[in-house]
Amino acid sequence: MGRSRVRNPRKRLLKIMKCLCSGEVVKEEDRMVPDSSESLATKDYYSATGSGISGQDGQVVRRLDSGNIEQAESSLRESGILNYEEARALLGRYEYQEGNIEAALHVFEGINIAAVTPKINDFLAKSRERPKRRSRSYTPPSISIHTAGLLLEAILLKAKCLQVFGRFEESAQTCKVILDMVESSLPEGLPRNFGAECKLQETLSKAAELLPELWKLADCPREVILSYRRALLHRWNLDAETTAKIQKEFAIFLLYCGGEEILPDLRAHIDSSFVPRNNTEEAILLLMILLRKTSLNKIEWDPSILEHLSFALSVSGNLTALANQWEELLPGTINRRERYHALALCYYGADKDLVAFNLLKKLLSNGEDPKHVPALLTASKICCENPDLAKDGVSYATRVRENLGERCNQLESLANCLLGVSLSTYSKLAVSNSEMFEKQSEALRSLEIASTMTKMNDPLVLYYLSLEYAEQRKLDSALHYAKRFLNLEAGSNIKGWLLLARILSAQKQFLDAESIVDAALDRTGIWDQGILLRTKAKLQIAQGKLPSAIETYIQLLAILLVQRKTFGSRNKLYKDNRDHARSLEVEIWHDLAYVYISLSRWHDAEVCLSKSKAIRLYSASRCHVIGTMLEGKGLYKEALKAFVDALNLDPGHVPSLISTAVVLKRFGTQSYPAVRSFLMGALRLDRTNTSAWYNLGILHKEEGRILEAAECFQAANSLEESEPVEPFR
Repeated sequence: MGRSRVRNPRKRLLKIMKCLCSGEVVKEEDRMVPDSSESLATKDYYSATGSGISGQDGQVVRRLDSGNIEQAESSLRESGILNYEEARALLGRYEYQEGNIEAALHVFEGINIAAVTPKINDFLAKSRERPKRRSRSYTPPSISIHTAGLLLEAILLKAKCLQVFGRFEESAQTCKVILDMVESSLPEGLPRNFGAECKLQETLSKAAELLPELWKLADCPREVILSYRRALLHRWNLDAETTAKIQKEFAIFLLYCGGEEILPDLRAHIDSSFVPRNNTEEAILLLMILLRKTSLNKIEWDPSILEHLSFALSVSGNLTALANQWEELLPGTINRRERYHALALCYYGADKDLVAFNLLKKLLSNGEDPKHVPALLTASKICCENPDLAKDGVSYATRVRENLGERCNQLESLANCLLGVSLSTYSKLAVSNSEMFEKQSEALRSLEIASTMTKMNDPLVLYYLSLEYAEQRKLDSALHYAKRFLNLEAGSNIKGWLLLARILSAQKQFLDAESIVDAALDRTGIWDQGILLRTKAKLQIAQGKLPSAIETYIQLLAILLVQRKTFGSRNKLYKDNRDHARSLEVEIWHDLAYVYISLSRWHDAEVCLSKSKAIRLYSASRCHVIGTMLEGKGLYKEALKAFVDALNLDPGHVPSLISTAVVLKRFGTQSYPAVRSFLMGALRLDRTNTSAWYNLGILHKEEGRILEAAECFQAANSLEESEPVEPFR
């Protein structure tokens, strides 16, 4: 039965050809090959043994039979309508559809792509001249549109066969031939509905989509990016879904490929358009385009687009832009509670704590979801270090523990940690010392519970536990937990190095503290060294090494200058980092001015003040520096005016409150009530301020209240013995 079909193949081959060209399914009774073991281009036969069994377990070996291929080709070509390449293309497609990949590849490799390329190019080029067909100068193309479509499809299928066998680079080069032919022949793009009747458009779409994937498999990142850009910039008449898929895959590759590749050549579009400067910016642009298409209902909603965009904008530091994307989503796209929480996280990350807190309060209201544990944790985190919101932080952390039950030990430990931090912050607002000590004891207890639950292996808990011990001046315990925190983080967290150096400075171990800072500088990138160098300068000042401190400050200012020139043009993407760097630079100029004032180098101090003014026009700390300089010159009235200006800008500026009291006391006993008011105001804001306690003691002594004066001097002496060069928190 099988032999009779092979002896007279012409009729069935022509029928198969007709079906394949039309895209119809071949009926079972019309199939020339009854199963995959009797294909046109392959033949099952047994190896050397007559029984037909090769090796163990009866494994059958298939080998190519070029005789069948030639017989099928000749049958197709004798019909008079197919040439050699067309016959091979048709046979290869049939083998591919039957799953005979090796046979299909063998057939396709017989097609001379270099020979058919000019014919396809000629057809494509002349396809633009069809309106002029009646003119005498017009010559019809050498092949038809059906032949062009068949040959292009054969090239695409050959690329897919090569992909199956792991010949990825060769597969990519083969697929690229299709796009090269079309792009060179039709540089302005394809006409609408071009080649729809022979699936030519479908072939081009598949080739444009496949080529980047093949270059990925070949590990050629440069070619991946070029092929993606080619697919998106040339007019291939891709449908909306295919274009969106390519844009998404391109954005994903740009985000996670692991390095900066070639930048886009968009100089022709610079005018007023946004031009991405790196892979991340280009990925963000693509993902925003996809979100806009979703809003316009051009493509279906894909939540992964927003997930990738969230990652991209987070790592780039522009969380405000991410919040805008969340806000622009159409109602119903995302659950409202999820939107509230995501927006709150965005604004919290962008240092807009109050905006984030208000969103969380809406989410946690009785009308929404008052037991939403992630939102409760976020709200507690926002409140825990804000004195004005610390009471709310205690409430939210308590609600987390109540709603968790025994569901998650890790979240419960985090809730205890946040409760401890909130109680510590809340204790600073206590009216009486007894209330303050009670809150501090509760804070320490909550943090110790959290550390026990995490078996002393949670860096966040250990950091806050060390910080709380340090603020309560239990420095040995603070040092122990700070070292453990630093070990867990493997020295990668700057906060750990700083806390350890400040604890050592509070123990008056200045040389050890400076060594810690130097070790941290060796492990830290240059852009992150600012706060470390500032701490080092203050340690040098504490040791009386003023010239060394000046050199350290100059080194720090040089780094900030280079950083500003390097990243200054990135106005949007690095806005948050830029603002932090500018604030740090202002404070550095003021620190340096204080050093010059202590050396009576008034001109140098004035230069520093002019530099800080150029960065920020209004600053309470600059007014305080000016007042300190005037006070050093003996100009007390002018100094008092400068301190008052500082308090007008920031009523809670503790150094200005103390300096105002000190200068006022010089004007006589009639000013003592105001002096006491300023000093008590400073202590309400900072109970551990040594200068405030000392000056209050002097005031009590001059007013004859010896017992109160002694208590103030004792507090000042105790605090001075354990005072760090910078605040612990």
